[in-house]
This record gives sequence, C-alpha cells and structure tokens, in this order.
Amino acid sequence: MRQQVAKLAGVSEATVSRVLNGVGPVKEATKQRVLAAAAELGYVPNALAQQFARKKSGNLGVVLPHMAKVSLFSTYYFSEMLSGIGSEVQAAGNDLLLLFREADQPRNYAALFQSQKIDALIVLGATDMPQDRSALEELAKDGYPFCVLNQRYSQRGGDSSFLTVDADHWSGSQDAVRHLIDIGCSRIAFINGPEQYSNSIDRREGYLSVLAASGLPIEQQLMLTGNYSRKSGYELADQLAELIASGRADSIFAANDRMAIGAMQGLREHGLEAGRDYALCGYDDADAARMASPQLTSVAVPFQEMGRKAASLLLGSGIEGADASRSAVLPVELIIRESTGVQQHRSKQR
Repeated sequence: MRQQVAKLAGVSEATVSRVLNGVGPVKEATKQRVLAAAAELGYVPNALAQQFARKKSGNLGVVLPHMAKVSLFSTYYFSEMLSGIGSEVQAAGNDLLLLFREADQPRNYAALFQSQKIDALIVLGATDMPQDRSALEELAKDGYPFCVLNQRYSQRGGDSSFLTVDADHWSGSQDAVRHLIDIGCSRIAFINGPEQYSNSIDRREGYLSVLAASGLPIEQQLMLTGNYSRKSGYELADQLAELIASGRADSIFAANDRMAIGAMQGLREHGLEAGRDYALCGYDDADAARMASPQLTSVAVPFQEMGRKAASLLLGSGIEGADASRSAVLPVELIIRESTGVQQHRSKQR
C-alpha cells in the first residue's frame, strides 16, 4: 500500500514513511500531497510501526503508591484521578501503564524512560520526602516529561521546577472554616493529615488564616492529626468527644471525608450526632459524603478534571515536554449538607 501511496503522490516510499511516521524533514507541500494520496487510497498506517519509527512506546505511565490493606481502585481520590487520566489518554490514542511503588522501593523513574517503557509520567501520591524529591529532581535534570498530581514542591503561589496540577486547597479550607463561623461556631477542632503532603499544609494554613482574620484564638489542643484514613478519624473520637462535652469544641473540620466519617462514627458511640450536637465538615466530597447519615458538608475537589489536565499537559499530537510554567491550580467548591445543621446548598464557586 505504501508503494501505491508513493506512486500516487509522486514521491519515494522513504518519503511516504517519513511523512506517516512523523520523522525527518519533509517539505510541507510534499507532506500534504502524501497525506492526500493516503486518504484517497484509504491507507491507515500501523500504529505500532509508527511507535517503533519514532522510538516511542505510546505509553503514558502513572506511578501509584502501594498502600497495605487499601484498594486504590476503590478509593475515591485515586479512582477519580485515574478515570480523568484514562479518558484523556484514550482520546489521544495512547495507552496507560500503571506502575506501583513500594514504600521502601528505590524511585528509579528515569529507568522507565531509558527502557522506552513510557514516554511521559504522572506521579500520584508523591510526598515532600527526600526520596521522592530527589527522584523527581533527577527526572527534571535529565529533561524527561512528567507531572506531579496533587502535590506541590514550592511555597503556595511560588515557582516550582516541576510541572504540577493541584487544587486550591488553601481556599477550600478557608471556605469550610468560614462556613462554620457563619453558622455560629467559634471553637473549631481541626483534623489534618500528615504534613509530608502539601495539601495538608495548605489546609492547615487556610484554617489558621480564617481563625486569625476572625479574631478567634488558635488553640493547639484543637489541632489533631490523622493519616487520611477512616480509622484515624475514628480513633480520635474519644479525644473529640471530651472536647465537645467540655465545651472546648463546638465543631470539627476534617481534612478529608474519610477522617470526617470515621470521627462521626466514633462520636455517635458517645451519643453525639453531627448536625445536632456539633457541626462537621469534611473535604474531597467523595461518594461517601453523600451516602453518610447525616450527609456530610464537604469541599468538592475536581479530581477527574485534575487527572485530565495532567494528561493533557503531557499529551498532544505526541508526547511534549513538561514545562513547569504550565502548572495548574484548579478551583474547589464547598457543598453544604446536613452535618453542619443547615439545608443543603452549594457555596459560590471560587
């Protein structure tokens, strides 16, 4: 068939190969003549042959952390981002390669590029720990295209040497705390996640900034730490129940829905109900927030859109470079439900 395309276009077969594989210099007029001939003959080049010619795998790699006793694909956070990545990859005609990272495993991401297993990389579950940071710095130094999702390696609003896609967790946290204050709360307990994640730092800073702006005292006894699991929220329930019973806390803001729901379940065992005895706000707006009883007020994070954005920054007509200046921060939205004791409605989107 290539011979027929070459004959119809009046060029050599080598020129046809260069045009259809997208390699080597070809005059624009010649390129258009070859493409027109291929279209007239109904010739569709073999995708695998194109990838070999371009020395590309056609794979976008996604690094996922291995988490013991946790099914990542049933976890809202990961499943939503993977769904967004997958839809963008499929639309671009590429394939998705999932790579699981053990906690104590070396982060030799560069080897994946060197072996031509992947053309670009999205990293999920990255932390601001030396092992993660050094592996990403190596990729950046060698010019490999990659994007970090929901983790930032700079001060908020500052520059970063890595391409990142994040959500505005600082503003989302502010919206949640302002809502609690607006409904009359003044002693707001905060359950945060580990500070190796930039979103934990953003949510803490958002919480503290609204308390300070509102003239409310910042009390260390009201600032608790979990690990983003439902169990960690549940295990803090005894401490929270004591704070509520003594009047030292009248509300709770948890940095994700899993911890919020765990705390709500544990507090119920103390006879305390969200929306009646205390106000409760979560974060992420996972499916579980809508299924909880009472339904959970939460900050909706566009995880699917974040996944699509990360993939689209790396994918185009082919794999592009990872320019850190194209990093994106997506808006979030407070969804108000019964757990804060008010009728459901959506806040004004930021």
